[in-house]
Amino acid sequence: MIAIIDYGLGNVRAFANVYHNLNIPVIIAKEGKDLHEATKILLPGVGAFDYAMQRLNDSGMHETLDDLVLNKSIPVLGICVGMQILAKKSEEGVLPGLGWINGEVKKFILPSNSTTMRIPHMGWNTIQPLHSNGLFKGMDNESRFYFLHSYYFKCSNPSDAIATTNYDGEFESAVNSNNVYGVQFHPEKSHQWGIRLLENFAKL
Repeated sequence: MIAIIDYGLGNVRAFANVYHNLNIPVIIAKEGKDLHEATKILLPGVGAFDYAMQRLNDSGMHETLDDLVLNKSIPVLGICVGMQILAKKSEEGVLPGLGWINGEVKKFILPSNSTTMRIPHMGWNTIQPLHSNGLFKGMDNESRFYFLHSYYFKCSNPSDAIATTNYDGEFESAVNSNNVYGVQFHPEKSHQWGIRLLENFAKL
């Protein structure tokens, strides 16, 4: 059972619809008791880092999620800001992140004379998987995903980066440490590539 965390951020229904179409059972979790049958967890998010952490803390699910992910090793996939709050901290805010992956969220700094790059990084871009990882099964360097963000995840351990994307330089667009996964892009808006990634996560 895939539990989609609903703490007021992210298009929860879009993820549920993808899994319904794949005949994969899901539950939308709004409180800790909704997570008891979860075998995998989806953590979406949009907006600012501190706001996302505050919403998650206010939901009452933070402690249960820590137990499931850190003690019971339930696989979790953070998406967009849901990926960023996997880090220990962010340059965007002051609240501590979940700290499930050792890293920090940093702000894009682009050259002042750039005529092609803008912040936020918005629109379609390719990813480059760095090594074999089940999350990207059946994909290659031509796989395209939809991005919308002004900050990026920087891993403390380079081996935790599993895909990069070029935006006036390479940044880490997907991460993995043990049972914790994160992607900066929006698979729910990424057509066949996003559907494939969500299906791959369900099969990990």
